[in-house]
Amino acid sequence: MRTRPPIWLVTLTLALVLGESPAVAQWSHRYPQVKGWSHHVYLEGFELPLLTNGPIDPAPAPDGHHVAFASRGWLWLLDLESGVARQLTAGAEVDSRPSWSPDGSSLVFIRDNSRETAIVRYDLATSAERVVVDEAAIDLDPAFSADGKSVYWSSAVAGDLDLWRIDLATGAKTRLTQAPDLELEPTPLAGGTRIAYLSKGAWGDRDEIRVRRLDGGDERTLVSGDILSMLRFAVAPDGKLIAYTMPSSDTDGWELRLSAIDNPPGTSVLLGRGHGLPLTPRWSADGGSVFYSEADAEQRMHLYRIDRRGGRAAEVVVLRWDSAKPTAHLRIRTTAPGGALGAARLAVRDGAGHPLVPEAGQTRFDGQNGIAFFYSSGQIELTVPAGAVDVEAVRGLATPMAAAHVTLQPGETKEVSIELTPVWNPRAAGWYAGDHHFHLNYGGPYHLAPRDLFPMAAGEDMDVLTPLLANLHTRFEEQSTFGYRRLDTLPFVNWGQEVRSHFLGHIGLIGMQSLFWPWVWGPGYEVYGQDDRPNRTVLEFARRQGGMATYMHPIMTQAPFAPEALGGIPVELVADAVLGQLDALEIACLWSDEIGSMEVWHRVLNLGIPLVPEAGTDVMNNYYRTMAIGTTRVYVKVDGDPTFAGYLAALKAGRSFVTNGPLLEWSVGGKQAGEVIESTRRPVPWKLTLHSAVPVDKVEVLVNGTVVWSGPGLALAGSKEMSGTLKLPAGGWVAVRAVGGAIKQWPAMDSYAFAHTAPVWIGKVGSTDPTARRAAAADLLKALGAAETGLAAGYKDAPIPALRAQLKAARDRLEAIVSAK
Repeated sequence: MRTRPPIWLVTLTLALVLGESPAVAQWSHRYPQVKGWSHHVYLEGFELPLLTNGPIDPAPAPDGHHVAFASRGWLWLLDLESGVARQLTAGAEVDSRPSWSPDGSSLVFIRDNSRETAIVRYDLATSAERVVVDEAAIDLDPAFSADGKSVYWSSAVAGDLDLWRIDLATGAKTRLTQAPDLELEPTPLAGGTRIAYLSKGAWGDRDEIRVRRLDGGDERTLVSGDILSMLRFAVAPDGKLIAYTMPSSDTDGWELRLSAIDNPPGTSVLLGRGHGLPLTPRWSADGGSVFYSEADAEQRMHLYRIDRRGGRAAEVVVLRWDSAKPTAHLRIRTTAPGGALGAARLAVRDGAGHPLVPEAGQTRFDGQNGIAFFYSSGQIELTVPAGAVDVEAVRGLATPMAAAHVTLQPGETKEVSIELTPVWNPRAAGWYAGDHHFHLNYGGPYHLAPRDLFPMAAGEDMDVLTPLLANLHTRFEEQSTFGYRRLDTLPFVNWGQEVRSHFLGHIGLIGMQSLFWPWVWGPGYEVYGQDDRPNRTVLEFARRQGGMATYMHPIMTQAPFAPEALGGIPVELVADAVLGQLDALEIACLWSDEIGSMEVWHRVLNLGIPLVPEAGTDVMNNYYRTMAIGTTRVYVKVDGDPTFAGYLAALKAGRSFVTNGPLLEWSVGGKQAGEVIESTRRPVPWKLTLHSAVPVDKVEVLVNGTVVWSGPGLALAGSKEMSGTLKLPAGGWVAVRAVGGAIKQWPAMDSYAFAHTAPVWIGKVGSTDPTARRAAAADLLKALGAAETGLAAGYKDAPIPALRAQLKAARDRLEAIVSAK
């Protein structure tokens, strides 16, 4: 998928170079997979409908007096004169993107059951619903034909997300396009011989608005750009203009623009301002104005209208919400043991299972467990349909999910209190939780400010956050936030950067004083596509500033040294690690595989290189469909009162463990992670306490990567103490990991349970066992060979002496280890 090409694209690209396709073990998709799109996080994040707390997807009625829209996961019909919005749908699913029949008698819309989407028709006179399309696939963006006898829509029923048409009388379906791109928003033009549609590019193609002839398939491009994540468009009633959303050329915001359909490329900016983010434009019936939605600073969605000639947009205010069912008010209190209010992550559903959302604040969707969630500071009040309501709450990874069921009468206000009891208090034991890989704003439908981090941090029980700036292809946005620091009180916030050298591997930088330039280079980028710039330059830059550099989401498979998977290891990772230039490796991340990343890490440790483990979610906070920060995290042991400098020093020293759920208190011979135990021939005692809010299959003690003790984990939330003795070799390292089974419940959001401590070194930091060292070097040489093949294929005939020298220096060192006696 082209929207973020490096790392996971590198995985596939290099595997193809080597003639194999590696098995992918990361989280990949929740909805039926579209052919050719190996990772759905962006497809689902950019293209699937939203659940909002205010109007989205406006659809002005043909009568000129009403607007249909989606809000709170249902459809509503707003009378523009009275300001009253009447609820149309009220089921368990999430309904969105309504579109009118030409005579104004019915709507077609998307219905989302959290696993797939369908196209449904709603009759305004009878309130009857009829499923038009339900293909066990992604079905999106329905629109009536000009005569009302058929419906166009986008469907992945045949693998690709293409454009289709269905005859409403016969049910006959016609496939209109067949391409590897995502094809969306089919909109018939006057005359019935052409459609306009949106094409979202794959594998380097651009995002475009196109016009296509239905008789011969000839096409013309109206608008084009890279990673136009929130691009949506509408055709004026007279068929002469389109209104569409587009990133601003001189601010971090988006604009609402007009363009002629039959006389491009003339374009006019209808609405533009810094950090503006207009969404889902639609024309009024008379073509005199454009309706759109936009969120405010509290992530409340509003409906606006702007004259086609320009000027100031006016809010279209809903004065009264006429709900289909009587409503009540539910006040939710979440408390810590002892009764004090405490922040929480919440999921609230009505008796049918429909997600309920607060008046303000962003709602998100957990794609692993299929749960819509939001945050509370400890007390929050929701307007809900009268009847049964279910509430689920957690606080961070240490708290098992707690639930409450309540029944409310019409007009009643009722309070429910939920106590959240953690299985362990890491902070009280000196362990502080960090997420060092996520993006506050990254192409989503909201524009978040640094202050929006704090409700998330409180609800997830986080102590240190380092959000990363990253490119959207050739757009380098949000640079003004890099200077934001909060280092005087928990949670600490210190902005970092993700440098994407495309072909060589992504690097996360934290604890930095300035940004690295360029942000991107390597094959696939237009400007710096053949730069001879090793990732080593980024790593050296970080060390000069006292920061820390980490290879991010490195491995997608659980067996990275299998011959067919060697090409999935980032091209320069092995060389940088072997030469001692890399500080850390991201072991736990939602978009990579923990076991596979661990396998690479173990081999580096066995060379005697003290590479420390890191963790981060890589979530995009301003998406609706995104996991929570901290659902993969690192815990760092800090002595005394915490400071950011002290935390970073302890992280660099490896006084840590990474996790997506299980929590590990561990020592061997009285030494903890990051420390050194004396080498001895006597058996050495070890102690471990496993705490977990989710089931864990097993716990293992490792010496130089080999399991020397294994025991069962936890079937239920709680804690379990274990102990034993082990014999130490003369050199190397000792660690503990917890692993399995599949995650099916909160608070976790990864695919399987995993935790791993940083090593306790034997004798001295960097000591080795000769046998393990030679075996590790042999495996890493195989990976380096794949990297050399990939480098040559990617850069072709470009002169890259610095890159070749980096890999050769690593090869020389590894070959010396293998040949040593």
